Amino acid sequence: MLGVGFDNLTREETVNACMKLIEKHASSYMVTPNPEIVMASWDNEALKTAAENADLVISDGIGVVKAAKILGTPLKERLPGIEICEAVIERLSDIGGSVFMLGAKPGVAEKAAENLKKKYPGLVVCGTQDGYFKDSEPIIEAINAAKPDFLMVCLGAPKQELWMYDNASRLDVGLMGGLGGSLDVFAGVTDRAPKIWQRLGLEWLHRCIKEPWRFKRIARLPLFMTKAVETRIKRTFNGHKG
Repeated sequence: MLGVGFDNLTREETVNACMKLIEKHASSYMVTPNPEIVMASWDNEALKTAAENADLVISDGIGVVKAAKILGTPLKERLPGIEICEAVIERLSDIGGSVFMLGAKPGVAEKAAENLKKKYPGLVVCGTQDGYFKDSEPIIEAINAAKPDFLMVCLGAPKQELWMYDNASRLDVGLMGGLGGSLDVFAGVTDRAPKIWQRLGLEWLHRCIKEPWRFKRIARLPLFMTKAVETRIKRTFNGHKG
């Protein structure tokens, strides 16, 4: 869709797919594009390649779901990366699975680990590392020594997508997920929007109110929707429905 191929899955299907990839343990990776990431891929060939090679591409963002509907290729539902992440963690907790947390400011991953272990006692946190590093080599060595089932890569886009793509062949993990600010939320550093805002698809607005600097990025979203409309019109004009 608009240059990024999304997997059309329900929440349950997505979590099941994640668990299958974890069981396979072949350093698979999942990306969670919102409209900003899709638009960034239009001008960033490396990001586009990273998305194309991902094992799972899920629709994180109400704008993606609405654009898919406009294009005549509706997605089953919106799949916030943080919610898929927590569902996977819950499954791992049930079987004594392991997670390695990579990203955020120093101390945040450790706090996130502490909070998640309280909530999911069966979870094994086999390592943490902040996102403020220049050399990936020692990070990769630490991850491979731990051999996690699930590697949370919370470096922000497009850094996290490029990092997973560049290093997948060198890592000994089950599944990686590019999960943006998830560690901040799990650590209690930032809050998600209230449930009603989430249900109404207004989580993006809540973020902007909390972090006004985001308004500059959000200002490009009308371009994303306009592109979807233009593409649908062209398809219809050319006789290609859906």
